[in-house]
Amino acid sequence: MTIETAELDDAELIRRSEGDPEQFAALFDRYARQIHRYAARRIGTQAADDIVAETFLTAFRRRGTYDRSVPMARPWLYGIATTLVARHRRQEERMLRAFARTGVDPLPEAEADAVLDRVAALDRERELAGALAALSRGDRDVLLLVAWEDFSYEEVAQALGIPLGTVRSRLHRARKKARATLGEEEL
Repeated sequence: MTIETAELDDAELIRRSEGDPEQFAALFDRYARQIHRYAARRIGTQAADDIVAETFLTAFRRRGTYDRSVPMARPWLYGIATTLVARHRRQEERMLRAFARTGVDPLPEAEADAVLDRVAALDRERELAGALAALSRGDRDVLLLVAWEDFSYEEVAQALGIPLGTVRSRLHRARKKARATLGEEEL
């Protein structure tokens, strides 16, 4: 990414990419790693590679319809990725149920300290994976965008194309169900 493209907001990069498709690569550089991490946690590392590729291909093809009054394309890209993940929903649910049974996390950690921390929390993560698998698709999408990707309610609404009130109600419902499953007052 050049200094010039690093200073441009996403909407301007998308606008410029219509005349110079190479400009779109800066968006990939900005968000591919984040979207890959999100998809990998949802459906596994191998499928995440495909989701990232499909997300940016879809975004590139649809760049002419992007609302340029929105300077940050992150929610738009996550919306595309979440839709693509929905196609892999059955695989995600099977993976979460397997994790709940076995404790084998689908996203491997490279650092030894992280591995030790994860072993200590393994039983809790199994319960959490089971709680996630039990949520409805919409509730799980909202909860994971907020919890894993630190999205604001507004970003979730934009990413999923749903009203802000729906985001709030789905998040409340997801937290309530997860608390009940985990036997906790606060999650």
